[in-house]
Amino acid sequence: MIYRNAHINDIPALTELINRSYRGESSRAGWTTEADLLSGRRIDEAGVLYLLNDPDSMFLIAESEDTLIASIHAHRQGDTVHFGLFAVEPTLQGSGIGKGLLAYAEFQALDKWEIDTAVMEVITLRTELIDYYKRRGYMETGIEMPFPTSELWSLSVEALRFVVLEKKIPQLSSSKGPL
Repeated sequence: MIYRNAHINDIPALTELINRSYRGESSRAGWTTEADLLSGRRIDEAGVLYLLNDPDSMFLIAESEDTLIASIHAHRQGDTVHFGLFAVEPTLQGSGIGKGLLAYAEFQALDKWEIDTAVMEVITLRTELIDYYKRRGYMETGIEMPFPTSELWSLSVEALRFVVLEKKIPQLSSSKGPL
């Protein structure tokens, strides 16, 4: 398994992975699907390019045998890092790939930006996903946010909301990271 920053030439595969992991029939092979909540695409190539070009942003990916199998987006906002677009190949979910990539992303935020507070917004109806993040040290803040609108998707469930989760990233003594 190789962890690295995404590059411009990764955009097509990265966009496909994110969409395949969140929406449509292919996402049902994993446990993180949003297919019953939303239809359409999660992101398009222009959106990925925009995030890759943002100086306060990192797209981190996991590769196995030159195949992109997981991704996470990190965005610095003040003294916090916001993680999103966390995707693992649906057929590989539950194998520890996401856990490893999340730990790597936390380390990178701490190392690159000296940020020790991570934030995530998770759909409130996704209790199994909220529980997953809680097992990794994230805690509910009591803050909820409305779900955004986009031309890329439409809601299948009315009034979706996000719950905000937060975690203090532990300082690591090793310069090689968490893995």
